[in-house]
Amino acid sequence: MATLIPNVNKSEFFKLKVNELKDIKSCEIFADGEYLGTWINAKTDFIKSKAEYMAQLSNAIGGKTIEQIKEAVGV
Repeated sequence: MATLIPNVNKSEFFKLKVNELKDIKSCEIFADGEYLGTWINAKTDFIKSKAEYMAQLSNAIGGKTIEQIKEAVGV
């Protein structure tokens, strides 16, 4: 768990409407005590570009696209 940004429960996070998501601070999202991901609410182009770079780096290590996940569950 991060100590510098808030932690938010998945169920509470996904209840938020679009305008609320635009306002929420960057935070870590958890479900059942398990880390799911980090919401980065980039307020500047510089922060957005750094977040995109870090996301690209993480994607190069692993993960699946939405299409791959849907295909695996037969959707």
